[in-house]
Amino acid sequence: MAFYRPARWQKNASLVTLLILLVLPTILTALDQAFYIGFATRMLVFALAATSLNLVLGFGGMVSLGHAAFFGTGAYVAALCLQAGISEGLLVFPLAMGVAGLFALLVGSISLRTRGVYFIMITLAFAQMAYYLFVSAAVLGGDDGLSLGGRVSIAGFSLSGDASLFYVALAALALVMFLFQRLAEARFGRVVQAIRENETRMEALGYPVFRYRLVCFALGGALAGLAGALLANQTGLASPNLLQWVQSGTLLVMVIIGGVGYLYGGVVGAGVLLVLEEGLVGVTEHWHIILGLLLLGIVLFAPKGVAALFARPHD
Repeated sequence: MAFYRPARWQKNASLVTLLILLVLPTILTALDQAFYIGFATRMLVFALAATSLNLVLGFGGMVSLGHAAFFGTGAYVAALCLQAGISEGLLVFPLAMGVAGLFALLVGSISLRTRGVYFIMITLAFAQMAYYLFVSAAVLGGDDGLSLGGRVSIAGFSLSGDASLFYVALAALALVMFLFQRLAEARFGRVVQAIRENETRMEALGYPVFRYRLVCFALGGALAGLAGALLANQTGLASPNLLQWVQSGTLLVMVIIGGVGYLYGGVVGAGVLLVLEEGLVGVTEHWHIILGLLLLGIVLFAPKGVAALFARPHD
């Protein structure tokens, strides 16, 4: 696996995509298809969540099956804030990131002392413990989860409309992708990728490997918390299902389909998987079988992910 290198066309393609997304709600409303604004928002949120896992898995080389724990934690923080009367998004979203990031820091400080399959299993164990903790806690709503009863506002502007939440999710994803690219090209990102390639060599050179991996793991958890808070605002519910290992597996599938270690791998993977699901649901009730066959085809004919078909290695 090579180091990340930006492609020449990448900046222009990103700007064109951003411009299209900026006018998408207006176009959908004009076509009387406003329902799809909510679907597009869901795609942006999961693109953000998958990108946060791609930072941990693709750039850090850490195969985590507990990423959903941070995703769900962010959703519950948003729900608790709204129930406590805190509706300012400029406070709620950073708080969700902070709590999820601290949780990831705790999990990472223990999990990163293991390697290989042991790391995978211990992250899965933490996620399952968090799931059963949230389910058993009456103050967190138990099996039913927590209802938000509304959405946050940003500097006095309500996000009750689907279009306004869409633009907030788009702004969050655009900012994260910009920072992600800068991070990958910065010294921190280069060191993390070098650790992924040869941990022993980096230790011999005197780099604090554990500290770099821990910061990368916690940063991915914080970004997953932001995605969870956005999803809770869209659905109006913080459900314990968001913390289940199945959710971690879904995010992992998105990254694998999009391209592990490619800058836009998480974005592409989330888009492909959600569009396939949405398209097949209306065709047959056995859509899971068709989706599985399509995903099998993607893995066989694009083993490095869909993003790899349109880019140089690790663009």
